[in-house]
Amino acid sequence: MKELINQYENKQPEIVFNWKDSETEAEGWAVINSLRGGAAGGGTRMRAGLDMNEVLSLAKTMEIKFTVSGPAIGGAKSGINFDPKDPRKKGVLERWYKAVSPLLKSYYGTGGDLNVDEIHEVIPITEDCGVWHPQEGVFNGHFHPTEADKINRIGQLRHGVIKVLENEQYSPDITKKYTVADMVTGFGVAEAVKHYYDIYGGDVKGKKAIVQGFGNVGSAAAYYLAQMGAKVVGIIDISGGMINEEGFTFEEIKELFLKKKGNTLEADNLIPFEEMNERVWKLNAEVFAPCAASRLITKDQIASLIASGLEVVSCGANVPFADQEIFYGEIMEYTDEKISLIPDFISNCGMARVFAYFMERRVAMTDEAIFEDTSNTIKKALEKTYQKSNKTSGISSTAYEIALNQLV
Repeated sequence: MKELINQYENKQPEIVFNWKDSETEAEGWAVINSLRGGAAGGGTRMRAGLDMNEVLSLAKTMEIKFTVSGPAIGGAKSGINFDPKDPRKKGVLERWYKAVSPLLKSYYGTGGDLNVDEIHEVIPITEDCGVWHPQEGVFNGHFHPTEADKINRIGQLRHGVIKVLENEQYSPDITKKYTVADMVTGFGVAEAVKHYYDIYGGDVKGKKAIVQGFGNVGSAAAYYLAQMGAKVVGIIDISGGMINEEGFTFEEIKELFLKKKGNTLEADNLIPFEEMNERVWKLNAEVFAPCAASRLITKDQIASLIASGLEVVSCGANVPFADQEIFYGEIMEYTDEKISLIPDFISNCGMARVFAYFMERRVAMTDEAIFEDTSNTIKKALEKTYQKSNKTSGISSTAYEIALNQLV
């Protein structure tokens, strides 16, 4: 497996598109790792200090994710080195998408990512550049649909991603108009835990869980874990955290979800971050869902959780461990050898799978059909991993081997 990873990591990307903004100091890269299947996909992110290597590692990560979520295309990513809080952000994005629009028309599909919003920024700005939909390049490069078929499937994509949830099973409050895009990634993180216990043995009900991060992914993962009967005992967020060693009730988690401010946890009795960061890693819990930023979790932190009874990690963040390596660094390997570690390309593939689902011909557009499709995709990936090795350790290395054998 490590040999496969080395081969894959060291293979040069097929296309690197570099852009320097004419009006600001912004610089951007679109990295297309490969045009497997005639196209490539991956979102657009923006942050100060971003560099080409970050974009390249994310493009390679996307390619692995597509082996699970589909379609069978190459991985790509766009990144812009610019402060997203700068008032000139909109102009930067407009000029970026104008420059990259020939790729988006031909063979590259993009979406939202860190600090770039799919619905309010990517879709309207790319439309103004003459792109039918940010995923148009995937249709043209991979699917080669007729014009009528393309119109139909782009219509599905447009409506599906922003579809407001109507089914109370999937929405914390149907009056608040949560969308598929708001909830599906966190849903997948929770479903990965449920399927893990169903396949490898056990029951998610009654298991104690810790969630790191309370943005779109973490808050939804906490909500769905509590809904399935897991007991969330700790939530750590940039704003602070909360602990209840007996487990918060589903109603309490739901209330925290509805009260969050933007992407941060909001409560009267928040434990300050420094104190929370001392206490949370010593909690007794069987389930851990890291859903904050990438590369945060240290070896000491995960070792402490393992010593306190941790059984399974379901990754909401891409590469949650503080490793230098793109994929399988020392901390990740340590965790994978000790306990069950569901890799990010399986557990957080929800949004990628939703895109793939809506690209298919005339699919059902109900909440149940969309969410069940994501759940089944994660279940099949874990079943494949179990068929190759039924051990509860080494899940990530086995899953990488299955994925990389399709790519290298």
